[in-house]
Amino acid sequence: LKKGTDSAHADDANSLKTAVATWLNKQQPHPVPLLAANEKQERGFNHDLTGRLLCSVDYNWLDPSIRDAIREFHPCYAVTAHTWPAFLYPKAQYNPQHPSTGLFKGELLVRAFRCVFMSPSSAREVLGTENDDGQPHARRGRKSARGMRTRCDVAGLLKMRSVQPRAIAYIAVQVRFALSSTSFWELRDDSFDYEIFYHNIVDWFECPRSQAKS
Repeated sequence: LKKGTDSAHADDANSLKTAVATWLNKQQPHPVPLLAANEKQERGFNHDLTGRLLCSVDYNWLDPSIRDAIREFHPCYAVTAHTWPAFLYPKAQYNPQHPSTGLFKGELLVRAFRCVFMSPSSAREVLGTENDDGQPHARRGRKSARGMRTRCDVAGLLKMRSVQPRAIAYIAVQVRFALSSTSFWELRDDSFDYEIFYHNIVDWFECPRSQAKS
């Protein structure tokens, strides 16, 4: 069972490695340089776009001195799992006065969720189809003219009728890894601990006190 789960996680990581690069390269203006679909060495903090998305909301990536400090791993500007990365917010825009506004509604996060739990084609659709909780619907499989399902997405197989905190946390981990320059999966990426990141997201949804502190 664990081997099968690990294989599924690896498949998701491989598909998102390519998909995330494709989505970002289609942005206007295009990133310079364009991101390689199958190579990650130039991602992470090595690239201005992926670096901005990975940057902690506590730091101003647009400030050249801060950007250089992050790239040089200055201890005063360590990027850890204890603060949210900018990609969790729409357009990577964070409001320190209202830190919960837009959280977990970042475009990459929503697209990646659709890609993994629904279908790659659904990730190409216009974003904005949300349920009453502000999260994307777990869409059912398509039906043919006879009313029979032609396919069943992962969300359907898991009987997912709404977006669960652990699903959001899982996708956030996958997106963070896809944006990074690390080619091989490890629980830690320098100062960033993926396990802590995962549990912080789950706790934010399941522990009201966590939201109050955010």
